[in-house]
Amino acid sequence: MKYIGAHVSASGGVQNAPLNAKAIGANAFALFTKNQRQWNAKPLDPKSIEAFKENLSNAGILPKHVLPHDSYLINLGHPDSQKRQKSYEAFLDEVRRCEELGLELLNFHPGSHLNKISEEECLDNIAQNLNRVLDLTKNVTMVIENTAGQGTNLGYRWEHLAYIIEKVEDKARIGVCLDTCHLFSAGYDIRTEQTYAKTMEEFDRTIGFGYLKGMHINDAKVELGSRVDRHHSLGKGKIGLEAFKCIMQDSRMDDIPLVLETIDDSIWADEIALLRSMEKANN
Repeated sequence: MKYIGAHVSASGGVQNAPLNAKAIGANAFALFTKNQRQWNAKPLDPKSIEAFKENLSNAGILPKHVLPHDSYLINLGHPDSQKRQKSYEAFLDEVRRCEELGLELLNFHPGSHLNKISEEECLDNIAQNLNRVLDLTKNVTMVIENTAGQGTNLGYRWEHLAYIIEKVEDKARIGVCLDTCHLFSAGYDIRTEQTYAKTMEEFDRTIGFGYLKGMHINDAKVELGSRVDRHHSLGKGKIGLEAFKCIMQDSRMDDIPLVLETIDDSIWADEIALLRSMEKANN
């Protein structure tokens, strides 16, 4: 069974996110547990935590189908040691917030070398900081998101993700989130059954489907291999609907959060219904 939703607003408090997910017919969702564009945030209020868990239960959504995203400011591979430490501390706070909410996953962008250090050193920094966080926390799995490769962002090649996983000591608490726009922009074609099968075979060979913990379901405004991150609504971009049919009819994507980050939130309910119709078409 597929668990489909969107990255919903937590405006007014995290407790509102499950309500916003339920309103669009979702049985999975993503959220920010704090302002994603600020370093500091007030601790979660105990009443908000309790209300979040209650609303999640009332919405019929399991914690394992919620995919929180960390702050966009965090760069665990930062070449500057002080700024890297600041990112580590912020990331640790993000994981602890997930622990408080009873959530099992935290999605994050791996990091950027900023043309100051080598790709390998940047990847080593990321893995080192993940190991530090894993030592101080429990229950939450760190979910690396593949990137489009824009600027100096790493994570746009399967090999980058595999390298980080290899360096992480607790393999039970590391995973991957595949963003369809990002992988297409990075040069991985999924537009037809044939290209989808080839790309997923390469993913399985390099990383392994055992590490797949979630997906971001997005079309792309940009051409294959452009290395630019520009999401689009389903079927309106360069990827096209065939790719999403392949995903919805692929049993390897069962029981993980499949989260829309498409650009028009007013049609998220329609896009969720569209994806569900694709899944049923195979049954």
